[in-house]
Amino acid sequence: MATLGVGQIGYAFMGAAHSQAWRSAPRFFDLPLNPVMSVLCGRDKNAVEQAAGKLGWDSVETDWRDVLTRDDVQVVDVCTPGDTHAEIAIAALEAGKHVLCEKPLANTVAEAEAMAAAAAKASAQGIRSMVGFTYRRVPAIALARQLVAEGKLGTIRHVRAQYLQDWIVDPEAPLSWRLQKDRAGSGALGDIGAHIVDLTQYITGDLITEVSGQLETFVKERPLPTEHSGLTGTAGTERGPVTVDDAAIFLARFREGALGVFEATRFATGRKNAIRIEINGSDGSLAFDFEDMNLLHFYDANDNSQIAGFRRILATEAEHPYVAAWWPPGHLLGYEHGFTHQVVDLVTAIAENCDPLPSFADGLQVQRVLAGVEDSSATRQWQEIAV
Repeated sequence: MATLGVGQIGYAFMGAAHSQAWRSAPRFFDLPLNPVMSVLCGRDKNAVEQAAGKLGWDSVETDWRDVLTRDDVQVVDVCTPGDTHAEIAIAALEAGKHVLCEKPLANTVAEAEAMAAAAAKASAQGIRSMVGFTYRRVPAIALARQLVAEGKLGTIRHVRAQYLQDWIVDPEAPLSWRLQKDRAGSGALGDIGAHIVDLTQYITGDLITEVSGQLETFVKERPLPTEHSGLTGTAGTERGPVTVDDAAIFLARFREGALGVFEATRFATGRKNAIRIEINGSDGSLAFDFEDMNLLHFYDANDNSQIAGFRRILATEAEHPYVAAWWPPGHLLGYEHGFTHQVVDLVTAIAENCDPLPSFADGLQVQRVLAGVEDSSATRQWQEIAV
């Protein structure tokens, strides 16, 4: 089998999740190409060497530009903060490398437009790109998309979506890069709000065309970290300003007429990673919560009223998306499996010489929604979204 050498930029939280996926995918799925974990890249030589040994990478680099010159790399996986996405991804595409880039695609619409243009140009040369909206690959979510596409819900009227976390509810939690606008682009809006924007558009097959929103920063400054790892760190004595939103709420209108209500916050005390989506249509409804990620709730309005009610679907059957490669029915999947399914879809698309989804163009559209919410919060006016 032909190999597909992978060079990954970044090795922290997302880097570890992506590494797990690259290791697992060829061991559980019959892939058309064999991904090889060729090189892991990070600026700290000692740290990246330790990470490579732990995560299963063959070698290391300390400058991402050197990854692009290697003959044993055909795919570049970008797992870095948002302020570096555009430069790395565009350079990789121009170097003839396929690219997987973490979400949100960029920090600004202008950066995302440049990335989408580079991806379109590369696609004409057979070079593929994909943005990592990983929750699309949760079997219950993929099943929800199937049910909507089959017309089970009829005309979509309402979309409700929340992404609730509490990891910075402590005002003395240290200031990480995710709380700095120059690094992250935005706060809860881009970090987790981007996911529910993408998921609702994916499930409904529709696009957001108008938004009205409000952003809030509850804690204006935090202690600077003396060390940091993933979402945690050790607070020092000096303090610095928080320059992103802690919470975002917004209303939306979809192109086909549905109304949407969205909330993204990292201050929902007690909620660790709750992605809640409910979609109401003329013929039925769907409800999902990632904190019970193997379940999808489905209501069929055509059922006899005597037995009508939300149906609890345990999405672990071999007929459900992605599940056949894993365990017997009822043996649950977890957070990491979505990343594995992402690798499966990307590798398959590369082998079939077709563009995978979600594309950089999809990532750009989400970026426009995020920018619209920011503009609406600043102006207190509805903002139209180009589609």
